[in-house]
Amino acid sequence: VGLSWSHLICLRLGWECPSPTRLPPHPALTESLSSSTGKFWHISDLHLDLDYNESEHSLQVCPSAGSRPVPNAGHWGDYLCDSPWRLIVSAFYAMKMNEPNPDFILWTGDDTPHVPDESLGEAAVLEIIELLTNLTRKFFPNTKVYAALGNHDFHPKNQFPAGKNSIYDRVAELWRPWLSKESFDLFKQGAFYTEKLPANLAGRIVVLNTNLYYSSNEQTAGMADPSQQFQWLEDVLTNASRAGERVYIIGHVPPGFFEKKPNKAWFREDFNEKYLKVIQKHHRIIAGQFFGHHHTDSFRMIYDEAGTPISVIFLTPGVSPWKTTLPGVDNGANNPSIRLFKYNQTTLDLQDMVTYFMNLSLANEQGTPHWKPEYNLTWAYGVPDASALSLHTVLDFIANDRDVLQRYYLYNSVMYDDTACNQTCCMEHVCAMRHVAFRDYAACLSASG
Repeated sequence: VGLSWSHLICLRLGWECPSPTRLPPHPALTESLSSSTGKFWHISDLHLDLDYNESEHSLQVCPSAGSRPVPNAGHWGDYLCDSPWRLIVSAFYAMKMNEPNPDFILWTGDDTPHVPDESLGEAAVLEIIELLTNLTRKFFPNTKVYAALGNHDFHPKNQFPAGKNSIYDRVAELWRPWLSKESFDLFKQGAFYTEKLPANLAGRIVVLNTNLYYSSNEQTAGMADPSQQFQWLEDVLTNASRAGERVYIIGHVPPGFFEKKPNKAWFREDFNEKYLKVIQKHHRIIAGQFFGHHHTDSFRMIYDEAGTPISVIFLTPGVSPWKTTLPGVDNGANNPSIRLFKYNQTTLDLQDMVTYFMNLSLANEQGTPHWKPEYNLTWAYGVPDASALSLHTVLDFIANDRDVLQRYYLYNSVMYDDTACNQTCCMEHVCAMRHVAFRDYAACLSASG
């Protein structure tokens, strides 16, 4: 179990394995470390495709490619497919080698492949969640994990009910070692919960089921507050403020708009506005927000009425390299990635983040999955930390400097898409990053058009 176990997995997979000791972490995350500095991993969108194989028949490589032919499928995966098992194991091995003792792990869902509902079923969904839960425990047996369900972690996908059901019950059992008794009971009611950080750390984590707000979820259409999650969130944040706690919020589906397709929102508009109002009201105690779903690397700014930056939503890119089939999105694949944050353990202020990635084409060509740092925030953009003010500065750089825009655009696909981001591309990304509210986003597109 632990590092020796992961090294054994490496050897069995036939990798060119480093020695079973901790590799030096990225230099940017080792500078000026104090006794109050900690680190945590954020992983998302693993999308395990158990049926991936290196078939010579291009239509038989992976179900997640759908009707798209996959010529020359690689050992470590393909950009038209979701993650083979060995790719996900390699990602966990990279986490273990680069930071084996994180304070905790954020896991923001989407574990099953992009296939039709009839190809999975409830039992298959639960089997995949269990496999990935057990894998996480194998690599990090003593680490607290805060896990959220993604829109693909249900059957039928997207259709999360506002109440008890068998999937919530079963996942609660799988995650029981990570949950308090109160969180266990609450998860079974609506798949959301809150937990204090480990005993030596200040603050708490709030895990949301934002699938309840997803526009594709017909189960919650017409509801004002599915599962009373908004009221619960309001109460949790109010109590945290009274207790002097700071908070991280995590979920899968984020508010706002997809930067690679104009006018593509995920929340229904009323839910989007309610979420924004909660964040604006309680922003002083919210130290960070962490979501997935996009598979891309981006962020969203939230401002107060005076235009002051008050909070950031970090969108972590996915482990799965799958090229989206969303109409209107060109070349929407990514290289596999994982993310490490550095933060102040007393205040929860975010100090830096580094994204690690695997060049999938190179891994398939060389036969070995080399995970390495792609970039770290402070070095790449010349900002002092990962605060809302710093990310506001980054956004201004992206909006006004073509070189910085192009750097961001390459990071957005995790070094996959190196084409030029033209004026229209810039507008779509900047408007999505700057404006989470529907009306403000529409005005931004209109003004830039």
